[in-house]
Amino acid sequence: MAQMNDLATLVKELEEQLVTCTRCGMCQSVCPLFEQTKKEADVARGKLALLSGLLENIFADPDGVNQRLNKCLLCGSCAANCPSGVNVLEIFIKARAILSEYKGLSPVKKLIFKKMLANPKTFDTLTHWAGRFQNLFIKDEANAQGTSCARLVSPLLGHRHILPMAKTPFHKSLSDLSLKESALVSSKGSGLRALFFTGCLIDKIFPNVAHASVQVLTHHGVELIIPQGQGCCGIPALASGDRDTFTKLVDHHLELFKQEKFDVLITACATCTSTIKKLWPTLYKNPSSGVKEQLNRLSEKTMDINQFLVDRVKPDFDEELSAVPDAASEKTREIVTYHDPCHLKKSLGVADQPRKIIQAAGKRLVEMEGSDKCCGMGGSFNVYHYEVSVAIGNLKQKNIADTGCTTVATGCPACMMQISDMLAKEKRNIKVRHPMELYAQALEKKQNNP
Repeated sequence: MAQMNDLATLVKELEEQLVTCTRCGMCQSVCPLFEQTKKEADVARGKLALLSGLLENIFADPDGVNQRLNKCLLCGSCAANCPSGVNVLEIFIKARAILSEYKGLSPVKKLIFKKMLANPKTFDTLTHWAGRFQNLFIKDEANAQGTSCARLVSPLLGHRHILPMAKTPFHKSLSDLSLKESALVSSKGSGLRALFFTGCLIDKIFPNVAHASVQVLTHHGVELIIPQGQGCCGIPALASGDRDTFTKLVDHHLELFKQEKFDVLITACATCTSTIKKLWPTLYKNPSSGVKEQLNRLSEKTMDINQFLVDRVKPDFDEELSAVPDAASEKTREIVTYHDPCHLKKSLGVADQPRKIIQAAGKRLVEMEGSDKCCGMGGSFNVYHYEVSVAIGNLKQKNIADTGCTTVATGCPACMMQISDMLAKEKRNIKVRHPMELYAQALEKKQNNP
């Protein structure tokens, strides 16, 4: 009975949000999926029309509704450009939750979300062993992106160029004590105390991004706290409609963070930032008043690392830039272009700050065409609709290459994976980096050339 009441509440919330859509079609002009397929069913307006009769459609054709609803990148382009302010992402996620509660998760998703992702220790152990044996399934390729290919053709890996898991995940390489000490002895004390949320992809595939972030933050005197036992922010489960696992992960982190005192929660992952800031408070399942207040306070404290540095720490970037070798000569600077992650620019409005970080690193920033267009990753969308994902990603890699850059920077690890795949397929000699990596390298040059 309780489950049916929860479902009824969710349906009512969904119906209340659907009435704000005027079917104007503005979403059609900005949808990266529609640009490829030209199908009305693939654009937000078509999906919202489908959801208007969700209860009837669930009973008539639940699989069909599920298939159409899941063919979405959740990039937020429609919501960011909607004149009526329709929160399309929240609507789609709620609809997926309704379908998931009615249909149930597939056995594979139950295993991944409820048995693995929902238990951070189990997930860490499994990914550790997967990393130990990954060379049995993938082979290294000499390319600028550091990707690998599958040794055997498989439905999952196919012709993908994938980034292997790191030999040592970030959480195994640092202790809270050493972080606090390094910040406390800094001569540039900012007076700010920050909790660093690592995120799965940065922890297990891009630990260099986390190390660079720590280097930059401690350089500017930020006292860092990185609690042991962190897990996933919950967006993979939530995007599949599994609000129970999502809520369990939120509970896990609330318990983990409650003993820490900090001014701000920062992440180097655009998706984690958006999830914690926007989705933790709104899609947590049946929160009590106390938990709701706690989630709202945490949301207010959450910032992207680029935004935090530029808007809160406010370093003297002119001083930093002047100390970087060859920075004074425009012609000798390395050309870097920047890809705007959807969850960073469209969801959070963060766009200028990463560019300032890149320029502070002494790089020559050259804008690509369509820098804020989706790269085509979309989490599980890339798994289930890889051909369309590649078509969208191919447009992105062409725009990147047209700038003449040697490096493309972006603030989202999922985007880094997708762009690496696309560039590797075309054998482009272009590196993929996070702005923090570029800035940390510049700081090292400054230290080596005082």
